[in-house]
Amino acid sequence: MKHDDAPRRDFLRYVGTLAALSAPALQAGAAEKERVTFPPIEAKSEKPEKTEPPGDPWNERVGIAIVGVGRISVNEVLPAFAQSKHAKPVALVSGDRAKALKIAHQYNIPESAVLDYRDYEKLAAMPEVQGVYIALPNSMHAEYTIRAARAGKHVLCEKPMANSVAECQGMIDACKQAKRKLMIAYRRQYAPMERGLVKMIRENKLGELREFVSVNSQNMGDPQHWRLKRALAGGGPLPDVGLYCINEARFLSGEEPVEVIGHTWSTPGDARFREVEESCQFVLRFPSGFTASCSTGYSSHKSQMFRLNGSSAWAEMDPAYAYNGNRLRISRVEQGKAQTSEIQAEEENQFAKELDHFALCVRQDRQPHTPGEEGLQDQRIIEAIYASARSGRPVKLAPPPAKTRGPEPEEKD
Repeated sequence: MKHDDAPRRDFLRYVGTLAALSAPALQAGAAEKERVTFPPIEAKSEKPEKTEPPGDPWNERVGIAIVGVGRISVNEVLPAFAQSKHAKPVALVSGDRAKALKIAHQYNIPESAVLDYRDYEKLAAMPEVQGVYIALPNSMHAEYTIRAARAGKHVLCEKPMANSVAECQGMIDACKQAKRKLMIAYRRQYAPMERGLVKMIRENKLGELREFVSVNSQNMGDPQHWRLKRALAGGGPLPDVGLYCINEARFLSGEEPVEVIGHTWSTPGDARFREVEESCQFVLRFPSGFTASCSTGYSSHKSQMFRLNGSSAWAEMDPAYAYNGNRLRISRVEQGKAQTSEIQAEEENQFAKELDHFALCVRQDRQPHTPGEEGLQDQRIIEAIYASARSGRPVKLAPPPAKTRGPEPEEKD
């Protein structure tokens, strides 16, 4: 085999391990009589055909109410249930009943399970709803998480978790008091490509991590969009798309930053940025000397990438952070020659992966891998970056009081 295949072999070995372990685990969760198999029809030279293990019977899946039927719910989350093995949509909560009814009819959700925000507490009397997925503007996350917990429902909340550290802590406290699960939707932490890369890092395949460089920007067009209203969004690109850079650096390195430096900018007279920053550049410094240098903005052509430099290799994802189509390259020296390989691992639906992890945590009484504490830590960092940008000085960060992540997702998740 060619030497330049070595990085690819390493990575695919990790992803292959995930796939090999997941099939038996999923089979154990579904009746074997439901499994469909086919005899091979292609030559041994071809890639083997893959038949997905069966999901849970529909009546055994965890029922989830979708709170907010905007773009992410309609375009990504609801379609992802078709690839989910453990979860199903059973209710909608929306202020636009006409739109919600159209969506309900598409997903066989009864009209009686379409609620207005004013009727939110009726969820308490709906045993078919075991959890809620909150996809509302950021400023509403805390209120609807706390109300869901009081109604006895588990919560999967979109990122960013909330608009302040105090709101995040209130969400955590309310769910703990109600003995309900709280998971933040960091979908990239459940993606096989990222999980394979983390396994390589933990086994020192990149050497000592030195630096992380990342950009996550897009060009916003509508000055009236809620993401450009401070009261609703809590900030501009930093808590929205810049959050991915922060969380990726923390997730891949396994460290927490001890100091941040931030700078924000808004073009005078641009109607889009009267309330929130146009762009933000920031540096995170970690205890080992590892640094993350990141840029995020709302006025640049869409750009999503990161480069992770180690002492003996680098890994680069471009595009990164996207719902699909992410591409990973790994480069290192093999037998005296620099070799770079592009990894083309099969992508799985990130929303289906996180929905299934949430459903299994509910069913098996497990702590989510990305609980409220993970969202709280990112919010602490965001607030420190803004404080640095205002003062023009670095801001120190104390370590979080406890671990911010729950156990690693089981391979069947």
